[in-house]
Amino acid sequence: MSAGSFRTTAFVNALMEKMPIHGQIDVLTTLPNRYNSFSVEAPAEEKLPGLSIVRIELPPHQSGMLDQAKAFISFAHEVLRQTRGQQYDLVFVTSSRLMTALLGAWIVRKNRTPLYLDIRDIFVDTIKDVLPRHLAILTKPVFDLLERWAINSAIKVNLVSKGFAEYFSARYPRQRFSFFTNGIDDEFLSLPKPESAPRQCDVVEVLYAGNLGEGQGLHAIIPDLAKRMQGKIRFKIIGDGGRKSALREALLKTGVDNVELLPPMKREQLIEAYQAANVLFLHLNDYDAFKKVLPSKLFEYGALGKPIWAGVSGYAAEFVHAELDNSAVFHPGDAAEAERVFGQLRLQDESRVRFEAKFARKNIANELANDVLKIIDLILNHKNNL
Repeated sequence: MSAGSFRTTAFVNALMEKMPIHGQIDVLTTLPNRYNSFSVEAPAEEKLPGLSIVRIELPPHQSGMLDQAKAFISFAHEVLRQTRGQQYDLVFVTSSRLMTALLGAWIVRKNRTPLYLDIRDIFVDTIKDVLPRHLAILTKPVFDLLERWAINSAIKVNLVSKGFAEYFSARYPRQRFSFFTNGIDDEFLSLPKPESAPRQCDVVEVLYAGNLGEGQGLHAIIPDLAKRMQGKIRFKIIGDGGRKSALREALLKTGVDNVELLPPMKREQLIEAYQAANVLFLHLNDYDAFKKVLPSKLFEYGALGKPIWAGVSGYAAEFVHAELDNSAVFHPGDAAEAERVFGQLRLQDESRVRFEAKFARKNIANELANDVLKIIDLILNHKNNL
């Protein structure tokens, strides 16, 4: 399950608590499917008072763009079928790869319904880095137009990273933007508070958990870094993704024996792995687009009180420096700098009380729900005055 699913759950729960007694929320999502190698069981449909959840089954797919496109077409077809003939006061869409935003724009244009967009990434800005150059040149103008159509279809747009502000404000000066970011799940906030005592260990256990794709670029940093710090640290990498095979091949070529690759695991097991680690590792590939993003992983890491070793730049680097004590930042892909800044970390767990209070997901979800309900009230009042 992705970070977006936990964030949306908190948002829907906040809406349920605040909406009028006669209100109704319809949620259309997918069955858990992030990794072909790992799945979580969930019912295809749930019906509760005031809430309907439909989870759409996707065809088996890997992390490649063609496979993802096929999966999205299947999802879009079912969403259009589910929404046909339905009348909504507002459509809320959360999107990381533009296509879901376009689907939302299509639905509201057909139904003449207001759209609230929640944008978690800048797809148009990313494709130039992840696609071959000739293909990016051909497709970027098309995606520019599609993005413009989606953003201009919305009554309001929320951006999860303030690093996106300059890009979107320059392109859409008439649009209204808010900045309700990712946050920390209650289950992380409820964990026992760490004691601020140095850990004695001969070899430091470093953990990364998450996607292993082009965006994370672990294949470009871990082999060299592991070799440089052999005998000092041991990496444990949990996850799956389109570049896992490239990482495995690079490790074999480098000949290191201090990196353990593990498959995705359930949330409870993952938290246990987090708690057992000495240091938490994060890395984004050295692409311009990633200078604007704010990885949701930072919120989980921050709440655990562990030292954070992060290969990020741009807004994410600013955020780590400003908000996360006992962290060390290095330029993405630079193993020599990563080795140097590692010495800045205090190898002990420390509570980040200020960070937890500021970024509790429940509080952020409440603020986002209030904003959405305020817009619905304005829409309904306008209709009643016509």
